[in-house]
Amino acid sequence: MKTIRYNDRIVTPSKIVCVGRNYVEHIEELGNEIPENMVIFNKPNSAISDTFRYFGEETRFEGEIALLIIQGEIAGIGFGFDLTHADIQNRLKSKGLPWERAKAFDGSAIFTPFVEAPSDLNGIGFRLFRNGELVQEARYDLMIHKPRAIVEEIDAFMTLEPGDIVMTGTPKGVSTYERGDHFEVELFSQDDILLKNDWSVTS
Repeated sequence: MKTIRYNDRIVTPSKIVCVGRNYVEHIEELGNEIPENMVIFNKPNSAISDTFRYFGEETRFEGEIALLIIQGEIAGIGFGFDLTHADIQNRLKSKGLPWERAKAFDGSAIFTPFVEAPSDLNGIGFRLFRNGELVQEARYDLMIHKPRAIVEEIDAFMTLEPGDIVMTGTPKGVSTYERGDHFEVELFSQDDILLKNDWSVTS
């Protein structure tokens, strides 16, 4: 089983629960409709990686705030990439089929270490840089569904086991990427930097 790091602990998530279409500008950039209800899908434990791999010219990165759930509460916070085979997803969407082939493949969930979540989540956000250029920026106030509401919605029909991760959706700026690209992220709360991390894309 794949693991993630939370402070000084090694944690094994049973699953990753993802929220789609949670930022209006991202919905618009992909030409989708704003959904009436929260869009939720899962990635398995086998999708977890700390290595950013190149999967092909139609695979795009989607940066997201990630929440670590312990004893039913948001205990930790980190950053994650939801890698997506865009061509496969578009084909599946056009036929009304599930997205797992496009979203749940091995290596499609790349995480930073997790740190303790702030008690007040209203100021959380991230800035993502690709080769030194700011490509994505997320803030709490831009989310359609806020973190605690997301967890409550998931809890209504699915058990979140200790160590499970919730990905809260991506803002505008998703794109395909290339071998050798360098990504840096700053996860913040108000004016405080909670963590920084960087990756270089490998073959």
